[in-house]
Amino acid sequence: MSTTTLHSTYHLKLTDSTRPHTTRKRKPNELPFKETQQGFVDYDNGHHDVSNKVTGILKDGIPARYRIRVAGNRFQKDWTVSEVVELVLSLDLSDDIDGLLNRWVGRFARKNFPYLIKELSQRGNIEHCNRVFEWMKKQRNYCARNDIYNMMIRLHARHNRVDQARGLFFEMQKWRCKPDVETYNAIINAHGRAGQWRWAKNIMEDMLRAAIAPSRSTYNNLINACGSSGNWKEALNICKKMTDNGVGPDLVTHNIVLSAFKSGAQYSKALSYFELMKGTHIRPDTTTLNIIIHCLVKLGQYDKAIDIFNSMREKKSECHPDVVTFTSIIHLYSVCGQVENCGAAFSMILAEGLKPNIVSYNALIGAYAARGMDKEAFSVFSEINQNGLRPDIVSYTSLLNAYGRSQKPQKAREVFEMIKRKKLKPNVVSYNALIDAYGSNDLLAEAIEILREMEQDGIYPNVVSICTLLAACGRCSKKVKIDTVLSAAEMRGIKLNTFAYNSAIGSYMNVGEYDKATGLYKSMRKKKIKPDSVTYTVLISGCCKMSKYGEALSFMEEMMQLELPLSKEVYSSIICAYSKQGQIAEAESTFNLMKSSGCYPDVVTYTAMLDAYNAAENWEKAYALFEEMEVNGIKLDTIACAALMRAFNEGGQSGKVLSLAKNMREKEIPFSETIFFEMVSACSLLHDWRTAVDMIKYIEPSLPVISSGCLNLFLQFLGNSGKNETMLKLFYKMLASGAEVNFNTYSILLKNLLSSGNWRKYLEVLEWMEDAGIYPSNGMYRDLSSFSQRCCGEENAAIIKERLESLKRKSGNQVSPSQTESPTLC
Repeated sequence: MSTTTLHSTYHLKLTDSTRPHTTRKRKPNELPFKETQQGFVDYDNGHHDVSNKVTGILKDGIPARYRIRVAGNRFQKDWTVSEVVELVLSLDLSDDIDGLLNRWVGRFARKNFPYLIKELSQRGNIEHCNRVFEWMKKQRNYCARNDIYNMMIRLHARHNRVDQARGLFFEMQKWRCKPDVETYNAIINAHGRAGQWRWAKNIMEDMLRAAIAPSRSTYNNLINACGSSGNWKEALNICKKMTDNGVGPDLVTHNIVLSAFKSGAQYSKALSYFELMKGTHIRPDTTTLNIIIHCLVKLGQYDKAIDIFNSMREKKSECHPDVVTFTSIIHLYSVCGQVENCGAAFSMILAEGLKPNIVSYNALIGAYAARGMDKEAFSVFSEINQNGLRPDIVSYTSLLNAYGRSQKPQKAREVFEMIKRKKLKPNVVSYNALIDAYGSNDLLAEAIEILREMEQDGIYPNVVSICTLLAACGRCSKKVKIDTVLSAAEMRGIKLNTFAYNSAIGSYMNVGEYDKATGLYKSMRKKKIKPDSVTYTVLISGCCKMSKYGEALSFMEEMMQLELPLSKEVYSSIICAYSKQGQIAEAESTFNLMKSSGCYPDVVTYTAMLDAYNAAENWEKAYALFEEMEVNGIKLDTIACAALMRAFNEGGQSGKVLSLAKNMREKEIPFSETIFFEMVSACSLLHDWRTAVDMIKYIEPSLPVISSGCLNLFLQFLGNSGKNETMLKLFYKMLASGAEVNFNTYSILLKNLLSSGNWRKYLEVLEWMEDAGIYPSNGMYRDLSSFSQRCCGEENAAIIKERLESLKRKSGNQVSPSQTESPTLC
């Protein structure tokens, strides 16, 4: 391994405290507390480290009485301050830290103490720092100082130990150490980190009463305390008071205010504040633009967010993107459903020479999880350990969610067990993801068992847990379970919000429980929980599915009274409701209202309107609507094409049916049974047997799922066109594919065979019927017997008579029930 250690000045590097000590002679011009930098580079592993080293007052700088005391004592070591820090941190808390410090000669110089605490607090090891601070207070030459307490308070703030920080604040006053502005800044920052903004505000009032003028950092800490708690209004008030008191805001202040808007979900206000900020002489930095990108993503203004991101990547830009920026862009593409771009954005982090953090990895795993791409999610998850990071609970939960979305609940359970093995505590989000993994795969019993397990582990379910179970009940069509889940929520004191009510109402609608769904809606209004657009969308679409069109229209009226925006699904349902009730004018009016309101119709809405015109037999308007769809670039689907074909056939324009079918093949729109039925009807009306023959190759793959009625119509048309051979080929394909063949199918074959005089095939088909267990009717025998006497001559008539008697004996004179009539000859 090749390593290089870089020194700006010579340092004694002590690794063994028991080796002989050499007194270090300081140069005449060297200051004892001047910080020097020491660097370490490991070229093989790509690691480097730069640290500041402080010498401090050594043996030759302490008072003479102490030098005489330690002289000749081999246990007393003349360590530098930085060496003492390294030795202390190398010990465990159970080791004799006090004994180590008592061997340090520099303890007799009180000026060393602040620098010792400073370097320890910068390392962030709070327990070791507390031990050293307690030892320090026992020294006879110790003197309480503001800077030491300030550093200790800041260290406790970084570790969210607000009670201990507050204790130090009061302790320093007992030692007659008067707090200064930095002390108040530190204690306000500690309360702000803990979200205790009222405490922070009270402390600032105490500061003013103590006649200590707040600095800009004081105001920034207090604004941050309010903003991090989501109290953006209070943050703005303090910012205004800050300006009134003559302390102007700086870039940090603006970033804190923007962050307050972000924490309070006031994204539009954040953008407005940013526009005002542009009018000042303060230029935004990367942190500012990161907040703005986040707000734009939340508002769905993805193009503007991408524009800012691209401007940051320009060479002349003063604000270059960092890991947070790229992570926000990954989240943006995830919300937009562009998973490929998520991976590209992550690759950009590496291309820019940045190191992805755990949040970046979690964002990419979450993007794959949302699409059920479990293999890709696991691949990214595996890279976390490979790159020297440790997966956190969010990483495991996202991977668990990926397996749940990809219909692999057992894999999701394995990830959940892995969380426990790694000694991480699953949170409520983890449990909810596991409940969803089972519930979305119709494993309702297992999902409910997870809820019980969750409570046994001391994690209380929340409203999201209830919503997940309710959605699972709706998918599994379990009426009783929905009631049970609602009762369980009530017993646990979980108050349902709008989202939960929407899930419960939707579940009841899915299982056809209209009364219970509307009962929940009434309960929702009674408890003054405001319904949203989703509530009415679920109610209206559910009513239409249950043919309760009048109720659907009444819900729409309530929705409009509340001035809620109507979604495309609502418009489609209302148009369907009007058309089913014969109110075509109202349906047309709703359709026009939809377009005028800026909610552009989609293919589903156009299909609903086409059905309305078909029901009213208004073919001309149906044609005009089809032309409008083409002009607006609406992509047709199978259902819309079926509605159009019906309109064309009923309106006497069957040629357009075949043209539309050709376009469907070109655009690879799948054919349904209704499409084939309309195509056969069009061929029949146009007497276009050639197109009908060509249809066989398209209809063949779908033969097993096409109804016998549609296939019989096809056979009938081929027979009427005189294409008996083609008719029989289609019949053979039906038998080979396992399609349904009934008595009517054989009747059509027999009728067309007899019309063409093919009595031999007629007899063969009769035998097929008996072999299939479908017994011919007496009329079928009579028709062939009558035909033989008229058209076949005596010799052939005798043969036919003999064969018919043989068939009758074989069938035991059984006649198919309800099939005593024979097919009428054309």
